[in-house]
Amino acid sequence: MHVKKGDKVVILAGKDAGKTGEVVRSMPKEGKVVVQGVNKMKRHLRPRKANEKGQVVDREMPIHASNVAKK
Repeated sequence: MHVKKGDKVVILAGKDAGKTGEVVRSMPKEGKVVVQGVNKMKRHLRPRKANEKGQVVDREMPIHASNVAKK
C-alpha cells in the first residue's frame, strides 16, 4: 500500500474530492484507509446502560486507497 498511518493525503475521487487530511488508520488487507475529517457517515448507537440515551455519532468511514494520494 502506498500510504500509511500519519501520511497527509488528498482525496482524488468521490464526494470529498479535493479535501485533505491525515491517515488515521490503514487496512492493507482490504486496501482501504480512514482519513481524518473525510467520508463522514452518521452512526446510530443504542443505549448500553440503564438510564442512558441512544446517540447519533459522525464517524469517518474507510475509503479505498486508490482514491487518495500523498500530499
